[in-house]
Amino acid sequence: MIDTNLLNFPEDKVRELMSHYKEILRILGEDTGREGLLKTPERVAKAMLTLTRGYQVDPREVLMSAKFKEDYRQMVIVKDIDVFSLCEHHMLPFYGKAHVAYIPNGYITGLSKIARVVDIFSHRLQVQERLTTQIKECIQEALEPLGVMVVIEAKHMCMQMRGVEKQNAITTTSDFTGAFSQAKIREEFMNLINR
Repeated sequence: MIDTNLLNFPEDKVRELMSHYKEILRILGEDTGREGLLKTPERVAKAMLTLTRGYQVDPREVLMSAKFKEDYRQMVIVKDIDVFSLCEHHMLPFYGKAHVAYIPNGYITGLSKIARVVDIFSHRLQVQERLTTQIKECIQEALEPLGVMVVIEAKHMCMQMRGVEKQNAITTTSDFTGAFSQAKIREEFMNLINR
């Protein structure tokens, strides 16, 4: 993952975001000259650029950078990948775990690259359903495996902090291609991730 202390934030973007966040604080009724808020617009600007850094990276290129010829045709699973994203409807966090499997068809990729693809797509404004599909489609297009399956389980702060205010609701999404269309293979995947 990226060390956010090493990120180079474009100064013009930081300045522009800072001015908007300062105005938001003022509209909310805050004293923007108050000691505790003096650096808040800058901190929030940099935080938002960090939380949306996925727009700056091509996830397909990440997979292709570590694509290796290998005659392995069994399921490869990377499970319990931490997911942190921002809901595009309220710009509040949702977080949880992603479980990704693919069945190679002559090519594999570095295992860390699967987690990296999840990270890239999750660091964009998202809905969980689209995030699930984007991860699946990226792996399918880059590696052309016999099949891909993605399951994401997440809690949404927009449901916990506002609106319905349900603290323990978990949303599960899944999407799959190819060999995972067979119920038996999907069941094997689900059994393996639930161990």
